[in-house]
This record gives sequence, structure tokens and C-alpha cells, in this order.
Amino acid sequence: MAAMNLSLNVPTPLEYFASLVHSDADFALLEAAVSLAQDEYPELSVQQVLSEVDQLLARLLRRLPEDAGPLQKLRTLNQFVYRDLNFAGNFNNYSDPDNSYVHVVLRTRLAIPISLAVIWLELAQGIGLKARGVSFPGHFLVKVNLSEGQVVIDPLTGQSLSREELAERLEPYRGLAGLVDEQELPLGLYLQAALPRDIIARMLHNLKEIHSAQEDWQRLIAVQDRLIVLLPQAWAEYRDRGLAHAEAGRPGHALEDLETYLANVGAASDRPAIAARAAELRQAMH
Repeated sequence: MAAMNLSLNVPTPLEYFASLVHSDADFALLEAAVSLAQDEYPELSVQQVLSEVDQLLARLLRRLPEDAGPLQKLRTLNQFVYRDLNFAGNFNNYSDPDNSYVHVVLRTRLAIPISLAVIWLELAQGIGLKARGVSFPGHFLVKVNLSEGQVVIDPLTGQSLSREELAERLEPYRGLAGLVDEQELPLGLYLQAALPRDIIARMLHNLKEIHSAQEDWQRLIAVQDRLIVLLPQAWAEYRDRGLAHAEAGRPGHALEDLETYLANVGAASDRPAIAARAAELRQAMH
């Protein structure tokens, strides 16, 4: 009987994820990122993936002399990640959900910027570099503080980016931010360190976009469940999960989420449309 009781206490993937992200103190970024794949790969051992990354870190540390300075560490790290291990962007299949799953990225060496950044950051911090993620529009970046100043790096290539290159990459997003031509781009604003919680949210939003585009409601709902655990007051996530539940033919769940959204958002521009959808669902259930 004892063995049976043990099996009942194994947390679900969502409960495990909730335990990893409930506090910003000691937020285990890599572990939370790896765990995102558990909905799609239920047999995945998160601990085994973490130990794979530990083994990479051990290999990297063996290449560094004890007196290596930050610049030498950065060069050795990039040589290791991009030349020896051949990590790169999966440009042929950018919208494959597997690009967001760390254990697959470790196997294929192909990624999108943010999933490779998570691995890169773990290795960088493991060798003592002051490295952080940067939620840059359109393309996640990483940065390192060196005595010579701050270096901003493209995690798909290891290439460091000049202020001019960064400004150029920002150009397409100027209009979205409501900036007019005469205004100087506040570049520093876009280069602030991303919190681990923001990084996981961005990874989930990437998956959300893929599943929404494919109208894959079950997978979308699983992603929305995680977003709501991660960002319990992001009311738009309740709305989006509710709409997905409605599409998946689960009006009760849909109504509950849409009512949560309506109860918390005040005068949102889509309020009338969502209220009408909720009324339709209510009617359909009677």
C-alpha cells in the first residue's frame, strides 16, 4: 500500500511548475524553462536535463584557467557554445514548438533566441559572469557586464551588438511604441535585465502564438494554464483561456474564465464583445 500512496503524491506538471515559479526569490530559471515541455513530453525527466547542462558546464570550466578574467571567460563560453557545440538558430523551422523545449534544443542544437539564451545564461552564470537576459522586442538578447562596459549579445550567434545595430533592430518597433520621428530612441529602456518570470512568460507567449495560429485548443489551454499560474493577475490570460475553452467545446470552463476577466478589467475596450460571448455561452448551457 505504501508504494501506492507514494504514486498519488507525484505532482502534476502544472503543480510542479507552480512550485518553481511561486516566488521571485530563488526562481530556478533553467528548471522552470525545462519543465515547460512536460505537457508535450510527459515522460521527460527534468532532473536529467539539468544534469546534462551541469555536464556541459563542467566541460566548460575545465577549459578555463583559474585566473581567467571576465573577457576571457566570455570568449571561451562563446567558442564552446557556437563553435564546439554548434548551437544555432532553427531558421528553417522557426515556428516549431520544439524550439521552445530546452531538452530538444540540447539534442538538436537548434533553437529560437530565448531558449538558447536560457542555456547560455546558465553556463555564463556558472563560470561567474554577470550575465542577464534582455527582453528586446522581436528577438531576445543577453548581456554581460565587463570592466570595459556592458556587452549586448545575440544568443543565436554569440555576436556582440553595437548601439547602432541595436537601434537598427529597434527601428521596426518604434511605431508600435508610439514614438514619432523627432524623438530619440530610449535604447537603454529596451536593454534592462529581464526577470526570470518575464523570461518564462515570453517563452510561454511564443508557444501561445504557435498554438493559436494552428487553432490547437488543447495545447493552447495547457499553455494558458501555465501563464495564469505564472501571472495570476494578467486578466487577459483568463480571457484568452476562456475563449480557447469555448472553442474546445467546454462552455462551463469558458464562462468561468470570461467572468473572471470581466470582473477584473474595468472598462477594457473589448469588454462589450467578451460580455456578449459570455451571455451566448450562458444561454447555450441552459
